[in-house]
Amino acid sequence: MIPVLNAAAELPRTLAVLSECGAIGDIVVVDGGSSDGSSTIARTAGTRVIETSPGRGAQLAVGAAAAAEDWLLFIHADCRPRPGWESAVRAFVAAGPAAAGYFDLALDDASPAARRLERLVRWRCRKLALPYGDQGLLIHRTLYDAVGGYPPVPLMEDVAIVRRLGRARLRPLGATMLASARRYRRDGYLRRSLRNLLCLALYFAGMSPARIAKIYE
Repeated sequence: MIPVLNAAAELPRTLAVLSECGAIGDIVVVDGGSSDGSSTIARTAGTRVIETSPGRGAQLAVGAAAAAEDWLLFIHADCRPRPGWESAVRAFVAAGPAAAGYFDLALDDASPAARRLERLVRWRCRKLALPYGDQGLLIHRTLYDAVGGYPPVPLMEDVAIVRRLGRARLRPLGATMLASARRYRRDGYLRRSLRNLLCLALYFAGMSPARIAKIYE
């Protein structure tokens, strides 16, 4: 399941990685109104495309409802699983549907700042049980439905669903997701990280995701 909005620059590589994997069946791209040909790219790659209104949480929910598989894998368009991930997914699925799985995070940036952020993300997942959407989410439909799925919000949908799952139903997959560092390179690692932390704090304080989304960008 891939929510997209003007993701033409990154989408082909992500689709190529997923298409090469025998562990993935139905690949669904949910386009929230792209103007850059993202839908055309997905269709040309042989991927099923659903077009809907923008809003990542709503797009993910629409995709989940339309998916044909019992196991659902949610991935951002600018994130690609690293080699070896297929066997990790198969092993996780074989263990049963009691927990959801997430990838370790790696950034496509060779800078020391990127490595520091990756270590911080590992700490956040280990201590706070709080993986973000760029780490993907593998979850069985029964568990997805049991926790209410993704809320139809423009931002923080990833935090909402993992908080509903809770620590006891979250597991690392034992595989790595390579995510785009575009926003960090654009804004600077410290500034972007502080902005993300502010958004998280505002969400926990009760601010609406729609208002937080304006701060996030």
